[in-house]
Amino acid sequence: MAANEPNGKNEQTERQFATKLIHFGSEIDPRTGASSVPIYQASTFHQFSLDEQQEYDYTRSGNPTRQALEDYIALLEGGDRGFAFASGMAAISAAFMMLSAGDHVICTEDVYGGTYRLLSTIMTRMNVETTFVDMTDLEQVKAALKPNTKVVFMETPSNPTLKITNIAEITAWAKQQGLLTMLDNTFMTPYHQRPIELGVDLVLHSATKFLGGHSDVTAGLAVTANESLGQQMKQVQNGMGTILGVYDSWLLMRGMKTLQARMEAHEQSARRLAEWLSAHPNVEKVYYPGLTGHPGREIHEKQSKGYGAVVSFDIGSGERAKQVLHQVQIPLVAVSLGAVESILSYPAMMSHAAMPREVRLERGITDGLVRYSVGLENIEDIIADLDQALRGV
Repeated sequence: MAANEPNGKNEQTERQFATKLIHFGSEIDPRTGASSVPIYQASTFHQFSLDEQQEYDYTRSGNPTRQALEDYIALLEGGDRGFAFASGMAAISAAFMMLSAGDHVICTEDVYGGTYRLLSTIMTRMNVETTFVDMTDLEQVKAALKPNTKVVFMETPSNPTLKITNIAEITAWAKQQGLLTMLDNTFMTPYHQRPIELGVDLVLHSATKFLGGHSDVTAGLAVTANESLGQQMKQVQNGMGTILGVYDSWLLMRGMKTLQARMEAHEQSARRLAEWLSAHPNVEKVYYPGLTGHPGREIHEKQSKGYGAVVSFDIGSGERAKQVLHQVQIPLVAVSLGAVESILSYPAMMSHAAMPREVRLERGITDGLVRYSVGLENIEDIIADLDQALRGV
């Protein structure tokens, strides 16, 4: 074994997170010594012997480049097995494809709009029903239990109102009931939050966001906590074929290497922005877990290392929100989040457009709510730009 080769999974697991991001087991090509995972741009693999099964035969079923990424995210999340999909929604859809007709899901009420759309319009056609509840209240979760309940789906902090779910509390109850737990960890990433260590069975990511970090790749990742669940997810991934391409797999790994450095810089600026917004006369309400008084802040601090880079705030009306969106100059006004550039989104017409207005309003997603994903620009410039936009409303 070469001196700079990793000595195995146990040693990797014991390393600090920043080291794992760079030394994840495939960072050096064992054949050539290349400092980057090779891109195996191949759809099929020659079978040298028909008497022995090779590791790879067809890229839908497995590819060395994608496998390196899947092992990478499994290491970071502390899970048993990772899976890479064509998008975050492809990963979430694959997770729900493990259910059967007649099953029931309990889900965070102010969940991402794409997840809401999947559960409320597509899974219903397959006779899978969902009850959306305020996941911050364990009693509401318990009250939603049915004889056919199979899954509890969490999103914490939730998108876009950043509600906090007590992960350990929910998973402990779910295990007592024999339920599978899933959690969308997109906002926090494995750097800030490690759900499997809190009892979650399946962790999901829109890797398009913070993991990729550069608005140049669309991808989804999933990590299973145990071998049995991993086998089920593999069957779905292979059967549905919604895999991540090899070049996108390589590009995502490239972005993930700087995750900790980016998240620390993002959060430092996000905390400053949230505090500034809280004192602004034209802002009615600010949502950010790092603010004193944010509901569930103490719970969040017990289960997460940081507060993240997403700040939502209510300007009071849809008209005022649109004025701000038209007047800002630094952030992209766009769908998505988690990039090096700041992104300002309007959930009512973007991420949660699929959610009926009355449902949005019940969940606190008002017409005046905007969501700011704080990038890596200078925070003084971000504040000055937003100030000039807010003064115009």
